[in-house]
Amino acid sequence: MKRYGLIGYPLGHSFSARYFADKFAREGIADCRYDLYELKTSEELPALLEAQPELRGFNVTIPYKQQIIPYLDDLSPETRMIGAVNCVRCEGRRLTGYNTDVTGLRASLETFLGGERPERALVLGTGGASQAVQYVLAQMEIPFDLVSRNPATGNYTYDEVSDEVIGSHRLIINASPVGMHPNVDEAPRIPYAFVTPSHYLFDLIYNPAETLFLQYGAQRGAHTCNGLDMLVGQAEAAWAIWNR
Repeated sequence: MKRYGLIGYPLGHSFSARYFADKFAREGIADCRYDLYELKTSEELPALLEAQPELRGFNVTIPYKQQIIPYLDDLSPETRMIGAVNCVRCEGRRLTGYNTDVTGLRASLETFLGGERPERALVLGTGGASQAVQYVLAQMEIPFDLVSRNPATGNYTYDEVSDEVIGSHRLIINASPVGMHPNVDEAPRIPYAFVTPSHYLFDLIYNPAETLFLQYGAQRGAHTCNGLDMLVGQAEAAWAIWNR
């Protein structure tokens, strides 16, 4: 039996196990399974690997996309540049980190924007998911600014996001976990009153399907998109890496 899985904490929001179960059934893959492995700290990873010697690869989600790097033997060149990992290939005890978020994100973002190229993007959050967003925006040649709770890691704090900031950033991407299940009654603290129909709001969260962030944008007439297509894209890219 070939085993795959997802590590993170918590994992109650994840659709990954369902996605891969459906994939295995749809494609007649009988010798594989995909499980969720909740690790309360990244230090639990070696014990997991010892207990699951059949593990061929795993995905990585919040909060371990950066914390996992010291446990890996190698990183893909792209992942070295990004500084965050969401996919690990296991070859015996050798672990190699990849970032397939960039594959899924770029494809989803290109479809969402169509022929539009907003002059500037505003990225909410500065963690591991944000690292992938920044990499993709740089690839697409879309300038961006970062919003962080910590003034040392962003261009703006949330208190500094004004009507002028919203007006000059027609693409707003939520790369933070705010609004993710089960905390569905939360939204990033930005002035939504200044969002317009010319804005594009993209949320990396896919559970719930419509976060408050996206609801507030839709109420103002903005274009909105959740992270489900990105999930599918990154999952298929991970599967290809695990089964080279």
